[in-house]
Amino acid sequence: MNDLISIPCVLMRGGTSKGPFFLASDLPSDSRQRDQILLSVMGSGHPLQIDGIGGGNPVTSKVAIIGPATIPDADVDYLFAQVRIDQQFVDTSPNCGNMLAAVGPFAIEAGLVKPTTGVTRVRIHNVNTGKLIEAEVPTPDGRVVYMGDASIDGVPGNAAPIALTFMDAAGARTGKLFPTGNPSDMIDGIDVTCIDCAMPMMLLEAAALGVTGNESTAELNGNGALLQRIETLRLEAGRRMGMGDVSNQVAPKPVLIARPNKGGDLGVRYFMPHQCHPSLATTGAVGIATACISDGTVASRLIGDRKPPVVLVLEHPSGRLEVKLDARDGKTVAGILRTARRLFEGQVFAKPIAQMVCAA
Repeated sequence: MNDLISIPCVLMRGGTSKGPFFLASDLPSDSRQRDQILLSVMGSGHPLQIDGIGGGNPVTSKVAIIGPATIPDADVDYLFAQVRIDQQFVDTSPNCGNMLAAVGPFAIEAGLVKPTTGVTRVRIHNVNTGKLIEAEVPTPDGRVVYMGDASIDGVPGNAAPIALTFMDAAGARTGKLFPTGNPSDMIDGIDVTCIDCAMPMMLLEAAALGVTGNESTAELNGNGALLQRIETLRLEAGRRMGMGDVSNQVAPKPVLIARPNKGGDLGVRYFMPHQCHPSLATTGAVGIATACISDGTVASRLIGDRKPPVVLVLEHPSGRLEVKLDARDGKTVAGILRTARRLFEGQVFAKPIAQMVCAA
C-alpha cells in the first residue's frame, strides 16, 4: 500500500510507563537494524517525537520486545529498550519494572503462555539483566482481565492487580550489590550509595545538594544547576561502579532521598537520569528498598534499622509505592503490586532501514 515498513504492534501501559510491545520475531534479529526501526517508530531526535508514536517523555518512550524463553526456568524473554527522545540512541542496558507489569498479559494474549483459571503465573526472563521475575496475572475465566479494584499512584482509576516478584535482583548489571565494594562512598564531598539491585543507582540525601527532597517534579526539572551537579556525580559513580563512561547510558539512575512527610518510610525523587520521574520506577523501588535494609548505606542511616520481612512505603511525587521484602534461600525477594492495560493493537509504520542508515 505504501513505501513504509509495517510491523504488528500493541501499545500497552505498564505501571506508570507506556510504550509499544513487539514480538521478537516481528523485528530484525540484527540489533543495529532493530534499533533503527525503534528510533523511527518512536520518532526520536525531536523533543515531541512528532514523527513517531513516542510521547515526548522518558516514561512514554519505552519499548518491550517479547519472545519465547531462552532459559529453562522462564516462560518468556523480555528485552527492554529505553529510546532516547532527543538523540538517535537506544539503550538496552537497563530493565524497566513498570513496563514489566504488562509483559505477562501481553505474553498470554500473544499465545506464548497458556492461561490457567484464576491466576496465571508468568516467569519472565529479563534479557537485559539475566534476572528472573514472576508475574501473577488475573485470568479468572482463562482469559486476561484488565478491569479491577487495584490502584497505583501515578495512574488514574482502578485496574486488575498484577503482582511482580523479583526473585534475586542483586547485581543486575554489574554482578554485585555494591559494585564499588562499599555500602557508601564519598564523591566530590557528597556521601553516596552506589547500588546495583534491579537497576544500578546512585543514592544520596537531598539535603546534601541543598534541596528538601519534597519538591515537585517541575521544580526539580527547572533547577538547571541541580541537574548539572547530579549528572557530574552520576558520571563519576558510573565509573566507580565499573560501568565506564555512562554519558550515553540511562544508568546508574540518581536518586535523592529524604525523610518522609506523608506517613511513609522514605521520601524519594528518582531521576531518569536527566529528568525527575513523575512517580517512581518499579526497579528503582526495589533497589531503594534493598538499600534501606542494608547496613551502612545512606538510606539505612536515614531510615533506621529495618530487616525483612518488612513492607516499606516510598513517597514519590505522585503518591506512594509499597515494596514487600522477604528473605528466601539467603537472597532478598522483593514484591510490588502494579497494574497494566492494553491500549491499542494494529500495525505501526517505520521508514525503510536503508534510508535510515544513510541518514545516520
